[in-house]
Amino acid sequence: MVIEQISAAFVNGFLMSLVLIVAIGAQNAYVLRQGLRREHVSAVVLFCAASDALLITAGVAGMAQALKGRPAVATALAGLGALFLGAYGLRALWRARQPGALQAKAQGVPLSRTAVLAQAAGFTLLNPHVYLDTVLLVGSTGAQYGGALKAWFVAGSAIASALWFSALGFGARWLAPVFARPRAWQMLDALIGGTMLLLAALLARRALLGA
Repeated sequence: MVIEQISAAFVNGFLMSLVLIVAIGAQNAYVLRQGLRREHVSAVVLFCAASDALLITAGVAGMAQALKGRPAVATALAGLGALFLGAYGLRALWRARQPGALQAKAQGVPLSRTAVLAQAAGFTLLNPHVYLDTVLLVGSTGAQYGGALKAWFVAGSAIASALWFSALGFGARWLAPVFARPRAWQMLDALIGGTMLLLAALLARRALLGA
């Protein structure tokens, strides 16, 4: 039973983090661009992955403290999280009907590591969706778990983020032609939408059961 609970917490964190960050956006385009340029890729990938891990940890810890001794609030947040994920899932399925493409030009004047990390910080920390996704949504979901299971949830979320940014940055030369095709994003959005709806259903079940 303990192994099953750990696995469930880890997989839930992994999937939730993955479906939230794998989308066409400024941060992903920037990581892809740096990968194409082969310019401070390790630093960018490490910064983005570490930022996600810290925000997720802060979100889970902060939400856990806020929800301590307040089961009604925890249930309400689980319900809101289910609605939010459901809306995200439907939005992803809608995007699949009219897919876009992720473009990242490899040209440009070389930048210093400091300048590159400053840009990465802007794309990461000045994006309100980052806080909505990692701190509020992922944080409130992870806070539902008890004891050490929170750590397994955070580990799953952080590993998903690190794997995605690593694949995007270091595999840019192979991934760019794929992501430049709308059909590829159409299939990915469909997969993301279905996964989000599944996670929304699981979170709604948790809210209804009040646990």
